[in-house]
Amino acid sequence: MYGPVVSSRAIPARYEAAGSRCHTRGAPKFRLAVVNGAKGAKGAKGYTGPMDLKESNLLGDGIARHWYYRAKAAAVQRLLRGRAPAAILDVGAGSGFFSRHLLTHTSANLAWCVDTGYDSDSQEEHQGKTLYFQRELSPVPADLILLMDVLEHVDDDAALLRAALAASTATDARILISVPAFQWLWSGHDDFLGHQRRYRLRQLTNLVTSAGLVIEQACYYYGLLFPLAVATRLPARIQSRQPRSQLRAQGPLTNRLLLACCHAELPLLAHNRLAGLSAFCLARAGRG
Repeated sequence: MYGPVVSSRAIPARYEAAGSRCHTRGAPKFRLAVVNGAKGAKGAKGYTGPMDLKESNLLGDGIARHWYYRAKAAAVQRLLRGRAPAAILDVGAGSGFFSRHLLTHTSANLAWCVDTGYDSDSQEEHQGKTLYFQRELSPVPADLILLMDVLEHVDDDAALLRAALAASTATDARILISVPAFQWLWSGHDDFLGHQRRYRLRQLTNLVTSAGLVIEQACYYYGLLFPLAVATRLPARIQSRQPRSQLRAQGPLTNRLLLACCHAELPLLAHNRLAGLSAFCLARAGRG
């Protein structure tokens, strides 16, 4: 069974409020995802949804308070500092956590969350701003594209990256990507989430530049927690690798301590090219 197809239909009038320069003529047609093992000519095999749709079932309403998500949202905001997005395209958005955060804390006033895991298309208002949820990736005037913990789920990460970029009709779009770091840190957590790979920073930047993008920032994150992860994951990998999430609800004190560790590295985030549990890359399209 194939995933959703990018449509060449014109952008609905309600999308034009974003105020971005857009052009819909000749919009591309490609598959966002292919599931259940099938593969199309331009598909991205294997993707069935991002981590936070699975993790949200475990964390419930506490997902917005969990140290991991709060820390990653803070890193996203730090990397976008000095930039003023108007509209967001969040590919593989899951619960829409990062789009909601950016609608709250940046100038963005409109977001599209695209994910094959949604039962149907819908929309909601978030603090007076419109948030669309849709299964189908279609052309929208978004000047910020998010690929948060998505590329590692597909066989052809380059195809998915190109598909996400082609779906933005803004001429000055930026794309922000996060992926899990270091293949040797593979664990049952990756099996649980359906990952295909983990990345070194160089692998991620090579992927981005091969898509014709210009890198603005690239770095690792969760660096202060890296030694702890190594100490716990490697022994567990030797003993057993049962597919299970390592992300679980923590007590208030532990949650605060882990969040504080992550926040402590934010001032040096852009300079961390040494180690971390996640790799980030911010790039611009350079189309004109």
